[in-house]
Amino acid sequence: MRAMRKRLREPEAPVERYETIRRFITALLEEQTLTAREISVYARITERDVSGHLEHIKKTVQKNGRRFIVEPACCEHCGFIFRKRGRLTKPGKCPSCHSTLIRAPMFHIQ
Repeated sequence: MRAMRKRLREPEAPVERYETIRRFITALLEEQTLTAREISVYARITERDVSGHLEHIKKTVQKNGRRFIVEPACCEHCGFIFRKRGRLTKPGKCPSCHSTLIRAPMFHIQ
């Protein structure tokens, strides 16, 4: 049998950043309305990390007199809108019809 060789990968260089992640996300949200997944793609961080950054950005933006706007998540199946949800993450399922087809909340800064 042929001997298995492990291929050594070269370490990936970290992404060069000229500003903090939160400032980058704030600049993105000032220009357009995005979901947490879209923000994670632009900022090259995990979607789980985005929600933590959004909490801090929300506080900072409100201190500066601007508005952090959250378009609430809604169920694609029955149309239920998650208006009272305090968390910025996507809900797992609809409390009304128990569907998991949920449109993620969208964020914007004015």
